[in-house]
Order: sequence, then C-alpha cells, then structure tokens
Amino acid sequence: MADKQISLPAKLINGGIAGLIGVTCVFPIDLAKTRLQNQQNGCRLYTSMSDCLIKTIRSEGYFGMYRGAAVNLTLVTPEKAIKLAANDFFRHHLSKDGKLTLLKEMLAGCGAGTCQVIVTTPMEMLKIQLQDAGRIAAQRKLMPEMVAAGTVETKSPTAMQLTRELFREKGIAGLYKGLGATLLRDVPFSIIYFPLFANLNNLGKRGVDGPAPFYVSFISGCLAGSTAAVAVNPVDVIKTRLQSLNRGSTEDTYSGVTDCIRKILRNEGPSAFLKGAYCRALVIAPLFGIAQVIYFLGVSMTDHYILFFNVLC
Repeated sequence: MADKQISLPAKLINGGIAGLIGVTCVFPIDLAKTRLQNQQNGCRLYTSMSDCLIKTIRSEGYFGMYRGAAVNLTLVTPEKAIKLAANDFFRHHLSKDGKLTLLKEMLAGCGAGTCQVIVTTPMEMLKIQLQDAGRIAAQRKLMPEMVAAGTVETKSPTAMQLTRELFREKGIAGLYKGLGATLLRDVPFSIIYFPLFANLNNLGKRGVDGPAPFYVSFISGCLAGSTAAVAVNPVDVIKTRLQSLNRGSTEDTYSGVTDCIRKILRNEGPSAFLKGAYCRALVIAPLFGIAQVIYFLGVSMTDHYILFFNVLC
C-alpha cells in the first residue's frame, strides 16, 4: 500500500496543517455549540445557532466569535496530528497479518481516539472557559436575576491566566478535568469516523490501488464526521457541562458523569442531550472534510520536503 511508504513526520506535519485550516473555518459555529450546550432551563439567552452568533457579534464584536480560538489553533496542530497519524499507525500494523477487517478498522480508530485525549482534554478545558465567558457576561446584563447576589463582574480571563489558576489550585489534574467524558466522546467518535470515512473514500477510488479524487475525500470526511458527531453529541454535552467552571446562580453543578446525566434528565429531559447537535455536525463535517483533503494532498509532498532537508543536514 502506498501509505505504508509515507513517513510519520509527514503525517504529523500535514495532520497539524489540516487541523489549523479546518478550525479557522468553523470556529464561530463551535463557539455557538458550546454556548447552546451550556444553557440550562430558565437561563436561555440564545434560541438557535444564528441567534447566538448575531447576539455575540452585537455584544462582543466580530472577534467575539473567535473567543478561545488562540488556544484551539495552538493545540489543534498536535491534536489533529496525533489523531490522524495514530489512526494510520494502528491501521498499518493491524493490516500486517492480513486483510484490514471492519473490526480492525474500529480498533485503529479506538487507538487514535485514546491517544488524542492527551492534548484534547486541556485544549477543550481552556477553550470552553473562554468561549462561555461571553455567555456569562451577557447573562449578567440581560438576566441579572440569574446572577448570585454580590457577584462582581470581572474581566474575561486569558488562556494563560486560566492555566496558571488551574495549576495553582489543582495542579495538572485541573487541566484534565473531564478526562473521562472526553474519552467517552472521542473513542466512540473515532471508532465510527475512521472506518466510515475509509469505506466511503474507497468507493470513489480510481481503480483498485488508485487514490480517490480530493472531492471524494472531502465528501467522505463531511459525511463520516457529521454522522460520528451527532452519534456522540450526548457525551459532548456532558463533557462541556463538566468542564465549565463558571455558572449562573440557578444553574446546576455536577460532581461527575453519572451525576451530570441524572440532573440533566431530571431537570431538562432527554432532549437536552441533543443541544448543539446540528452545530456540532456543522463544525465537524467541514472540519474533517477539509482536514482529510489537506492531509492526503499534502502528505506525500511533505515527505519530499523532509527528504530534502535531511539531505541538506
């Protein structure tokens, strides 16, 4: 197979570049998803994704839609690099003993999802605080009855301030709050996404061993990504709630995954687990479509660059 000859550094570099471009394109929708998922009954500021984005622009300006983008753009490079390269690594080794069956494809996806949480958990932890800060600030202005008496409005923290505070109060564990929920989301996502993408992409290949056209990889990434995103959205809601540190006075707090599930079911009903599902699908579909196209188009080219620099050195 051709991808067996592609070096790991090439895969890492292009996985990172793919993630950067994809995140830049869809970050405002991701911000809307976080804010919609964090809304609890009686504290709803936004009625839909478009309403959230319009209100965000009005109250925070255009760049308000990119709160937390710096964290995401900084850490998405290693995250996507690990995810895509790990999946290729596991697929390569699992196919050595024969045909790559669906079960082996799922195992490779499981390995990729497990590896990526090393970076995903702290990235999501910081990103969610920054993304949701605007919702909390708007709640203070528009719904003052939901804010605890005596609460002083403070300036939104930066990523570095949040990191220092979490380290000071809880050590490294502070950045890994919600690790269990992140694993419960990312492992099933990768188990669904990677086999589905590979099989959809194979349908559009030119001949038995020929590569699929870039538009086939894009459509396959979009379809596989949106399917996997909606499938794991309930766990994404739980993860978002667990990782959010600031809440209104009437909003629930959670001690863990089980407590979060119980309180959401009791106070908001089963439909709450689908909050932000269409936003997440809109984020993941183009994100993974773009990522897969750039990853596959660029990986062999980067191999030549790496070989060139190795010769020079």
